[in-house]
Amino acid sequence: MLIGGAFAGLILEGARDPSGAAGAFDSYLLRVARFTLWQALLSTLLSVAPALLVARALSRHPKFPGRRLMLQLFTVPLALPAIVAALGVLALYGHAGYFAGVLGGLGGQEWPGIYGLSGILVAHVFFNLPLATRLFLEALGTVPADQWRLASQLGMGAWPALRLIEWPALRAALPGVAGLVFMLCITSFTIVLTLGGGPAATTLEVAIYQALRFDFDPARAVT
Repeated sequence: MLIGGAFAGLILEGARDPSGAAGAFDSYLLRVARFTLWQALLSTLLSVAPALLVARALSRHPKFPGRRLMLQLFTVPLALPAIVAALGVLALYGHAGYFAGVLGGLGGQEWPGIYGLSGILVAHVFFNLPLATRLFLEALGTVPADQWRLASQLGMGAWPALRLIEWPALRAALPGVAGLVFMLCITSFTIVLTLGGGPAATTLEVAIYQALRFDFDPARAVT
């Protein structure tokens, strides 16, 4: 009732003056919405696709040295504040970061830093690839042991096992994992505010903050 009532009030107010409501969606707002969706899609792709491979490797090699430590490290981003990760990315890849000299030498010019879309993607992958990996690993853990024993008796290779045993479990978990990562990226605020680097890399969350904090325009923020 609370959420529905709020939206009903907005709809009624907008219906009184449709031209004014339509005029509120200017080119800047459309560009912000487009960038918000674009960075979320890229972040989801760069986080989920490698997570499928990492989860399969961890599942197929349950006893290799360092596996337990790696899974424990994968839990760190879940409890790490976003501002700490953003500052860590800047400390490594910023204009004066540890790798600035190396990256500048590879490019043949001074390293400009990692502000903008690239910085946002790096931070999102840092947070979401470990999360997606653990979720896919749990999905692979639901495969019955009888299927693996039968595959071993039949002499099934790696590719048939992936196609017939592992992929069905991963495919069932893929929409939920990708949807979760997408929502986390599309509502990202601290990372975009810190690593965005300017108006060209503004998302809807940051635009709402700017409308209230700098312009004090509540109507714009509501739009």
